Amino acid sequence: MRVTWLPDAEKRPRRVAVGEFDGVHLGHRAVIADADTVLTFDPHPRAVVAPDAAPKLLTPLPVKTDIIAGLGVEELVVIPFDGAFSAQSPQAFIDDVLVAALGAAEVRVGENFRFGHRATGDAELLRRQDAFHTTVAQLVEVDGEIVSSTHIRGLVVAGEMEKAAEFLGLPFHLRGIVQHGDKRGRTLGYPTANLVPDNALCYPGNGIYACRAALEQDGAWRWWPAAVSIGVRPTFVTGRGVLIEAYLIGFDGDCYDQELRLEFLERIRGEKRFDSVDALVKQMHADVEYARTVAG
Repeated sequence: MRVTWLPDAEKRPRRVAVGEFDGVHLGHRAVIADADTVLTFDPHPRAVVAPDAAPKLLTPLPVKTDIIAGLGVEELVVIPFDGAFSAQSPQAFIDDVLVAALGAAEVRVGENFRFGHRATGDAELLRRQDAFHTTVAQLVEVDGEIVSSTHIRGLVVAGEMEKAAEFLGLPFHLRGIVQHGDKRGRTLGYPTANLVPDNALCYPGNGIYACRAALEQDGAWRWWPAAVSIGVRPTFVTGRGVLIEAYLIGFDGDCYDQELRLEFLERIRGEKRFDSVDALVKQMHADVEYARTVAG
């Protein structure tokens, strides 16, 4: 899949799916279906027009790109969203971007899609255009609940990883560069690869999770089952903030400064303080064995 930033996209007849697509969930996939091009925005528009109300992202652009590529889309076109672009009228967006820059023959959006200055453009305005055909995808429901990025963020924060995966169409995914920690895990028999949460991103609430973890080896991503702790390590007084600590079951090596990818499958339990290190290690052993059965 090609990734192009406006204004560098070549004009050609396109079937364009338009949206922010944070999470690339089942509702987004209904919009993207049959499109050869996806048009999205970076950063998230609300981070520009209402930064205090900007959502924590489910999928930063690199993750979003990989998921969309897996849907068979030919090209991802990214609009660098800034204050000047946010002031553009809905009709100017249609004329300048969809028609003049992209040459859209079909435009696909969700029924709740809004665009242009103060979000005054909608699907009905797109339907009234003669330059292209507009297809509007209905909202998708799962078990009577509307699939939305907002709802999925709530599920992730609550640790409801199985439900989040049902709405997303795949497990919730995090990436980051492995950082040096207190190195306490190796003294307990469970050395961990540590990630520092990015405040701009949505991540699961404190607790212990069964995951799949990947590191790049010899040009390919290799996966291991993993037990992952998110929290402040209440058994110890560390003075550090929230940390994501992943014990890769069966991995032996150094992965500092490498990218670690995590797929969250199930919340095992909440974070708790143990009265002794021995009690903690006993529980860690049980957590690791359970994670092995879930993700192995």
